[in-house]
Amino acid sequence: MPGWAQRNVIVIGGSSGAVKPLLEVVAGLPREFPATILVVQHIGAHISVLPELLNRRGALPAMFPTSGRLLEPGVIYVAPPDHHLLVSDGAVRLSRDAKENFTRPAIDPLFRSAAIAKGPHVIGVLLSGLLDDGVAGLQAIKACGGLAIVQDPADAESPEMPQNARDYVAFDALLPAADIAQALIVMAAQRVDAEPSVPTALIEEHRLSIGEADNPMATLDDIGTPSRITCPECSGVLWEIKGAQPPRYRCHTGHAYTIGALDAAQNARTDQALWVALRALQERERLLRNVAAAHRHRQARHDADRADAEADHIAVHAAQLQRLVAD
Repeated sequence: MPGWAQRNVIVIGGSSGAVKPLLEVVAGLPREFPATILVVQHIGAHISVLPELLNRRGALPAMFPTSGRLLEPGVIYVAPPDHHLLVSDGAVRLSRDAKENFTRPAIDPLFRSAAIAKGPHVIGVLLSGLLDDGVAGLQAIKACGGLAIVQDPADAESPEMPQNARDYVAFDALLPAADIAQALIVMAAQRVDAEPSVPTALIEEHRLSIGEADNPMATLDDIGTPSRITCPECSGVLWEIKGAQPPRYRCHTGHAYTIGALDAAQNARTDQALWVALRALQERERLLRNVAAAHRHRQARHDADRADAEADHIAVHAAQLQRLVAD
């Protein structure tokens, strides 16, 4: 196919603080840019005006694509709210499959799918953001022969994501946002003679993530080891992916986490559980005080004292728990 001898699929991921560098990158690309660009910005289900912002800033048209739209050179496809953006053969695929790293759209599914579909023709770019979504995706791109560009953490508003990529990915360039467009122009012009070579474990994990694994449990056993940790979203057992650095986890329903995302999700879940427990204790104390008052009204002093004693006991534990959750 003409043009596929070049690196002509660019996947870009970002989170907190990534819009500004993304606009800077797009502004530096020429109208005749020969590659398709696919973008994931962590937006969850919130309304997004990112395509409009990109259209105002750069020469390339940007849009929320429909599922099945063919990849076109010189066009920017942006992940719509609450949808993963994937590459499938030569087209876009949108899905509402399970969240990864507690978010949808997520960066790793796009990067992983592009690596599997286009191998050495892919260039991955990871911009500013928190935690470590995109790190495993860049590793997948490199494993399939593609190239990886990471925004210099010193240049990023939220340096954590680029820092993790710098530490765990054999990146090809670590650049400030102002230099990424020129690097993409040079890299996209490079000819690629190698055919895609995709690790079997990567294919199995991808099929699991999009609900196409014939036997999810068996697939998880192939690519991971059962842990003693449950999924914060569905409470299923998490499998730790073999050999992943940083560690990553998956459950059989498709949820996936890097260790950083899992830590954040579990911390949020624990915090919520503690507040629910505090509310339950406080409500139990109030009810027991009412019970004691009702017993006193009917002159049942022994029963009233017993209810008050239990309420006093619960009040002590509620105070201890309140100090814990407030720290």
